[in-house]
Parts: sequence; C-alpha cells; structure tokens
Amino acid sequence: MTDRLSELSATGVAIWLDDLSRTRLTTGGLDKLRREKHVAGVTTNPTIFAKALSDADEYNWQLRDLAVRGVEVEEAVRMLTTYDVRWACDVMRPSYDKSAGVDGRVSIEVDPRLAHESERTVAEAKALWWLIDRPNLFIKIPATEAGIPAITATLAEGISVNVTLIFGLDRYSQVMEAFLAGLEQAKANGHDLSKIGSVASFFVSRVDTEVDKRLEKIGSAEAKSLRGKAAIANAQLAYERYSEVFSSDRWKALADAGAHPQRPLWASTSTKNPDYRDVVYVEQLIAPGTVNTMPESVIHAYADHGETQADTVTGAYDAARKVFDELAAAGVDMADVIGVLEREGVEKFEASWLELLDGVRKSLESAAQGAGAPGKAATGNAKAAQQAGGNA
Repeated sequence: MTDRLSELSATGVAIWLDDLSRTRLTTGGLDKLRREKHVAGVTTNPTIFAKALSDADEYNWQLRDLAVRGVEVEEAVRMLTTYDVRWACDVMRPSYDKSAGVDGRVSIEVDPRLAHESERTVAEAKALWWLIDRPNLFIKIPATEAGIPAITATLAEGISVNVTLIFGLDRYSQVMEAFLAGLEQAKANGHDLSKIGSVASFFVSRVDTEVDKRLEKIGSAEAKSLRGKAAIANAQLAYERYSEVFSSDRWKALADAGAHPQRPLWASTSTKNPDYRDVVYVEQLIAPGTVNTMPESVIHAYADHGETQADTVTGAYDAARKVFDELAAAGVDMADVIGVLEREGVEKFEASWLELLDGVRKSLESAAQGAGAPGKAATGNAKAAQQAGGNA
C-alpha cells in the first residue's frame, strides 16, 4: 500500500496538524498521528480552543479546581490552553529532536485582541514563552501593521515565532524583513540562533473564498473561469519571494551563524468549496522547505488519494502572474481582497476568543456550583496527565 504522506514528506513538505484538544492528548491520538501519519507539528488558534473546550469533558476536573480557587476567567483560559500546548510539546518532542529543532513545534497564539498593540503583544508572547517553558514552542503573532515590529522584538528575545494571518505578498515581504531583523538583533543580544525557529503562515483557501465571491458577482464567463485559481497563484508567488530572500547575502550571514530559515507555512488548506478537489491546496503547493498544516480530515484524504509530485510551485511563477493579470482584467482588486481578509481574520479570531472566554466563564460558574469530590472523569484525566510526563 502506497504511503502517500511519506512521499509528501520526502519532497520537503512538513505535515502539521491544524488542531489540538485535550481528547487528542488523553487518548494518545496526537502521538498516533505523529507515529503513523508523519505529523511533525501542531498549530492552534482561538477557534480551535473554543471548539475543544466546548466539546469535551476532559477539562471538567481542571475547571472545578480553578473555580474552587476563584481564578478569573482570563487567567483560567490561559492556564487551560497553556496546559494543553505544554503537553502537546512533550508529545511532539521526538520530532523536534529528530529534526534538530526544525519540526516538532506546537503553536499558541497571543490574545487576538492585542493584534493592533505591538508592546502588549510582545509582553504576552514573553509571558506565554516562560509559562509553557518548552523549546519546541511557537508563539503565534498576527501579521498586522502592529504585529510586524512585535515579531522582530519577540525574535530578538530568543523566542520562536509563528507569524499568522498572512494573506498578501507585500505583507509577506514585511514579515520576512521582520524575521531577518529579529534574528540580527537576537544575535547581537547573545542568543543562539540555532535554537530560534519561525514559520510564516500564509493563508490559502480564504483567498479563493473571497475572490470567488467577487468573480460570481462579476458574472462573466471569463470571470467564472478564474474561480479557484487565486489562492494557489498567490501562495506560489509568495514562495518565489521566499526563495529570493533566503538566497540573499544577508540571509547567508545569519545561516552561517546557525540560523534556520523562516519556512512558508500553508494555512487554511481545507477546501471551502465542495466542487474543488479536497486536497488541491496540498497537491498544488508542494515545494522544498515548506509546511502544510492540515485538519485531520485533509491528512486522511491525502493519505487515501493525494497525488505527490516533486515540486508544483517553482515552475509555476509565470502562470501565477498570468492569473493575477487576468483577475485584474476581470475587475478583481486584489489589494482590497487582502485588506478585507486581514481585517476579517483578526475579527474572527477575536470573536472566537470572546466565545472561548464566555464558555469558560459559564463552565467556571457551573463548576463552582457543583464543587465537591472529583468524579471519575476528573480522576482518570488527572492520572493521564501525570502519565504524560509532568504536564500538570
């Protein structure tokens, strides 16, 4: 039987899971994906945590203890989420060690309400870094205007960063500049560059969702023929910029000092349009030195019927530019598309964060009312945590 995920990994694409929950940790499901499906990293976001905490009982014993202690809701959220990420870091540690610190990373995002506040973002990143205290952690910082200087400042502290919510090429260039400046400052500050990691999360399917909506509104045959092409073209041209930056003399000087490149990470890779092939955002974005973070459903779909080619990106730059020219001719303003997507991306994560806070608030209130002897689930999950290696 063909191991399609192994073939994909062999091309230089790191397979990461875009999900995390206490259930994955207590059941050993995450470790199974690492061992059997070549999963080499994990990404999280406020939406993922909001869903995880609303769906599972595994948090009940911890919520009860937090309620008895009278912990405020925002601190409770911090403790619950960092607990899971710390545990996941330990699960992924073999991948981190095997790859000399390149893979095996687990990401946690700063409070998205800080997306437009540089100084507070850096302070939050530092707090999460020392609170989780694992070398294979990534702190996710959004690529907003205020996020760019925060990325540099956080890297300068020796903290590894996953830059998230990148939609456009110009903003991506700013992200790479922020990365290089951050590493240069980290070196000047005496940090070991070989210990600092970073990825740049370039969002894919959301671009097609927004562009396709506009193409449908335009309604011409020429416009409709461009549906499903913008996102892949956008990502392919991002990789072209990545290749240029990371072959520069400036980068080579950092590489000589032990630095790892900031890999492009393809995010939002599940198709939103059922008419599209379910693994298209994996198959069409195969290139060396990239990460593709996928929901579990996409990982299994690729394992079942994904088609792996050696490289579907570097030979496609001219075709990608042609797609952009055709979109402009059809009346699609890509600069406006990118602006809308960035605003909506931050707003959606803020909404998920507020949902998370509200859910935990209600759970704390319920736990406080029913506080008593821990139940069977509490005891079982506490034991599972202890067996996981000191995650409590």
